[in-house]
Amino acid sequence: MENKSFLATLKKNAMLIVMVLVYLFFMVLTRGGIFKPSSFTELINQNAYVYILGTGMLMCMLTGGNIDLSCGAFVCLLGAFGGVFMIVRGMGVGVSILLLLAIGVIYGVFLGFLIAYIHIPPWIATLAGYLAFRGLGTSILSNNSKTGSLAPFPVKFQNIFYGRVFQTEKGIFNWPCFLFGILAAAAVVLVVFMTRKNRLAKGYEADTIRAAALKSGISSAAIILVMTKLSMDGGIPTTLLWVAGIVLIYSFITSKTTVGRHFYIVGGNMEAARLSGVNTRRIMFLAYLNMAILTAIATFTVVARSQSAYADVGKNFEMDAISACVVGGVSASGGAGSVLGMVIGATLIGIINLGMSLISLDANYQRVVKGFVLLAAVVFDILSKKRES
Repeated sequence: MENKSFLATLKKNAMLIVMVLVYLFFMVLTRGGIFKPSSFTELINQNAYVYILGTGMLMCMLTGGNIDLSCGAFVCLLGAFGGVFMIVRGMGVGVSILLLLAIGVIYGVFLGFLIAYIHIPPWIATLAGYLAFRGLGTSILSNNSKTGSLAPFPVKFQNIFYGRVFQTEKGIFNWPCFLFGILAAAAVVLVVFMTRKNRLAKGYEADTIRAAALKSGISSAAIILVMTKLSMDGGIPTTLLWVAGIVLIYSFITSKTTVGRHFYIVGGNMEAARLSGVNTRRIMFLAYLNMAILTAIATFTVVARSQSAYADVGKNFEMDAISACVVGGVSASGGAGSVLGMVIGATLIGIINLGMSLISLDANYQRVVKGFVLLAAVVFDILSKKRES
C-alpha cells in the first residue's frame, strides 16, 4: 500500500522532479553559473510573460483544449500603441496603461463574443488576430518612427513593471527582501496546514501530517532560497510581484470559486455541463476576455524590460504559453490542469532557456530541445491516462 502511495506521489510530482534534475544538470554544465544571484533575477524577468500568458492560456485550455494563437501578435500591437501613447504623444503613464487595458478589454469582448455566441472555432478566430495584429503593429511603428521602433519608454513605466522593491546595490545583502521571503514562507506553511485542517473538518481526504510538513518545508525552503539570491542582487524585481499576484489570484479562482470549477466542468464535457445548468457560453466568453486582459499585462512587462516597442516583440509568445501549460500537465483535451502545474512547466522551460543561453548553445538547437521537451510532456500525459484507464 505504501509502495503504491509512493509511486502515486512520484507520478503526481514528476515534472517538479524533472525540473530539479534539469536544474542540477545545468548547474554542472555552467559550473554553478545558473546558481548565481543574477541568474535568479534573469530567470524571473525573462519568463514573466510566460507565467502571465500561461495563466490565461490555462483558462482557455481548460474549456476543451482551446488556445489563443493571437496573444503574441497582440503583444506587438499593444506595444506599438503604448509607444505612440507614451513616447510620440507624451501621454501620462497612468492614462496610457488604462487605455491599453481598455484596448485589451475591447478585443477580449469581441473575441469572446465571436467564439462563445457566434460559435467560430477558437483557433480560427485567434488565427485572424495572429495574422493581422503584427502587420498592424508594424505599420503603426513604421508610421511613427524611421527605425521601425519606439524608445525609450518613460522611467516611471519601467519602474512599475521592470523595477525593484527594497532596492539596494548589488552585492550588499538586502535584509528587507530576505525578511519578506521569511514572511512569504511562513504564509505558505500556514496555508498548507489550514487547508489540511479545513479538509479534515469537512470530512474530505487530506494530507498526512508528514506529507503536509514535507510539502510546506520544501515550498518554504524554495522561497527562502530565491529570496536569499534576490537579496544579493539588488532586491525583488517588480515583475515577480506581478507574476506572484496573478498566480495567487488565479489559483484561488480555479480551486475555490464556482466559476473556476465551471471551467473544468465545461472542459470535461460541455454538453453535460450545459444540461446541468452551467452557462457554457459565459465561460467561453470569460476565458478569452481574461486572456486578452492578461496579454495586456504581459505586454507591460515585456516592453518595460526591453524599454522599446518593435516589430518582433511577442514573436512565438503563444507557443511559449502553450508549452508551459502542456509541460505543466494541462490536458490538451481540456478539463484538467492547475495554475501550479503551469508555473512548474513555465519554470522548467525558463531553466532550459537560461541554461542553454549560459552554455552558448546555438539558437536553432535550443528550439530543437524545447520541441522534444514539449513532445515528451504530451507523451507522458497520454501514457499516464492510459495506465489510469
